[in-house]
Amino acid sequence: MEFSHVSVLADEVIENLNIKPDGIYVDLTLGKGGHSKRILQKLSSKGKLIGLDQDAEAIKASKENLKDFSNVLYFQSNFENIDEVLQSIAIEKVDGFLMDIGVSSYQIDNAERGFSYMHDGPLDMRMDTSNELTAEKIINEYSQDELSEIFSKYGEERFSKTIARNIVEYRKKQRIDTTFKLRDIINHSVKSKEAHPEKRVFQALRIKVNRELDVLENTIEKAVDQLNVDGRLCIITFHSLEDRIVKNKFKDLEKDCICPPDFPVCVCGKVSKIKIITNKPIVASKKEQKENSRSKSAKLRVCQRI
Repeated sequence: MEFSHVSVLADEVIENLNIKPDGIYVDLTLGKGGHSKRILQKLSSKGKLIGLDQDAEAIKASKENLKDFSNVLYFQSNFENIDEVLQSIAIEKVDGFLMDIGVSSYQIDNAERGFSYMHDGPLDMRMDTSNELTAEKIINEYSQDELSEIFSKYGEERFSKTIARNIVEYRKKQRIDTTFKLRDIINHSVKSKEAHPEKRVFQALRIKVNRELDVLENTIEKAVDQLNVDGRLCIITFHSLEDRIVKNKFKDLEKDCICPPDFPVCVCGKVSKIKIITNKPIVASKKEQKENSRSKSAKLRVCQRI
């Protein structure tokens, strides 16, 4: 299956990265390299792009897509390892970072990856297929309370307890090892007329399997610390849990002293690291939303190193 993915908010990302022709830029979520190609087209031969993706298929696809460019370095790695990656190539500071937190079209549409409730396949959901934890393992081995907490915390699912209880009852008879088995259990558990009530549970499992929220929160300040002055960090998110983390982390990094107001002098030593460029997130145009339905929930937030 061809690795396909349409880059969302591509024009907005390029505009907000403020690309310097001789600069160093890092695409932390390389995918097929759609955003990276746009960055590379703005770079001179002295400029450099570093691309990371934990999915081996994405690395392979991006190398093909970017084969006309010689100033690219590829790393199959989770973006939370960006400090180690940069250290390994003796780079201390860069001029811009991009994080596109969405799941690629290839991952969703490839039934074998187990991300989608629209295709029957193994209950996997790993972005890095070398990881041991799968959605199948969680569904079949975690306790009812653990499942309910995952669905509620990462999927904001109102019927988390009912779904978890029915999963535990079903697996007493047989293992839940496919996406359609899980989808059917969810549909029988949820009293709702919405088109796809299973989407929240699938989202929750994907986040848990790949530690998505923890990795995002851990990486934002790492990236900021490795930016040159005036360098920018652009982050695209696709649901409220991710966007909230980015919004709050940016606010925290923009704050100076956090001592109580009645303290005569600062004792915390905290200094502002960034200026927030987007007080409100940038969203896709109506034209883009019409052409690419997956852009409808996309939000871009940008900060600049000071």
